[in-house]
Amino acid sequence: MSVRWHNTQYTGVRYREHPSRKHARKPDRYFAIRYKVDGKPKEEALGWASEGWNAEKAHIERSSLRKAQNLGEGPQTLGEKRALENEKREQAEAEKKRIDKENISFRQYFQQTYFPIAKDNKGWSSYNREESLFRLWIDPVIGRMPFKDIRPFHMEKVKKSMSDAKKAPRSIQYALAVVRQVFNHAKRNGVYAGESPTSMVAQPKLNNKRERFLTYEEADSLLAKVATKSQWLYDMALLSLHCGIRAGEIFDLTWGCVDFENGTILLMDTKSGKNRRAYMTSEVREMLKNNGPGMPNELIFKDIKGNKIADISNSFARVIEDLGLNAGVTDRRLKVTFHTLRHTYASWLVMDGTDLYTVMKLLGHSTIAMTERYSHLSSDTLREAATEFDSRLRKRQKSKVARLSANANRIRTD
Repeated sequence: MSVRWHNTQYTGVRYREHPSRKHARKPDRYFAIRYKVDGKPKEEALGWASEGWNAEKAHIERSSLRKAQNLGEGPQTLGEKRALENEKREQAEAEKKRIDKENISFRQYFQQTYFPIAKDNKGWSSYNREESLFRLWIDPVIGRMPFKDIRPFHMEKVKKSMSDAKKAPRSIQYALAVVRQVFNHAKRNGVYAGESPTSMVAQPKLNNKRERFLTYEEADSLLAKVATKSQWLYDMALLSLHCGIRAGEIFDLTWGCVDFENGTILLMDTKSGKNRRAYMTSEVREMLKNNGPGMPNELIFKDIKGNKIADISNSFARVIEDLGLNAGVTDRRLKVTFHTLRHTYASWLVMDGTDLYTVMKLLGHSTIAMTERYSHLSSDTLREAATEFDSRLRKRQKSKVARLSANANRIRTD
């Protein structure tokens, strides 16, 4: 069926009717305009009467285009006009999005974008600590502010409020690190284009090195007491004490990491970002053999639901309290924790004469500076080396004096 077009009272304006749809009790009309461009006839559709078009509006639209053609200014066809309008609309929308991005508050971005991703990619203790630092210290200062308005001054306010509350320098460092991570995340997502204000803020100085390590007697008592509470907790403690393995590394261990033939345990994707091997003691080997082996991808240690363990059981802290190992201790660097077992492993190695470079490799430290905290424990070894050096020098000096004396006697004889 051919489409029938109807002329109107306006030159170059015509319409066709919808076969069934009504508008204002009449068949809905579809309007189009006709004119010439560079001497060639052109027809362009406008729209339906139900969309607001009528013959008069179509005439005005056509007249506007003809005027633009005569003057050579602006869009000269309906297609050009629509393209220009679309471009302007897209620019306006882009500008609105840009402004909305610039005005998004730190709180909005943290809660809606950054933190949900952090929860999926970080361990429970890490994202829980970040949430706490944000809620207690970061949000009260910069939560309502857009990224572009946050300055180093505000970071100093976060530092001061935490310092006034007697928070540890390490906690202040961590809070600043959270802000930096959020800014970097926003920058990667095009929400913010500048640098993090934390880059111009001095980090608080701290000495966070743990100094406490266990004597052999303390370690025996601790392990024996832990064994009465939980066998799997005892097994993990033994691994840390005898192999220097971190708690997080223990949680990640699968049976495929255990090499009984060579007596090694492969630790993958460790804190330093590298793999390393730990070496079993006879007790560790026996413990692992008694527990397994399981399937290569099966976790060695699991929680009661069979899932990966998130944190060391509170039973360990209760054992420490029962033994009085932290009685009267207020400095956290001197308190016994699960990590003290790894620290004890390194301390015993150094006291037994193992060189620091070897200890560094066994612990998986990225630099020797991290291992040098144990250097004072090798004082006897250093003293022995210095004494031996002095002895060799004295022997050499005596030999030299003897040769000079012999030469002098020979000269007198001659």
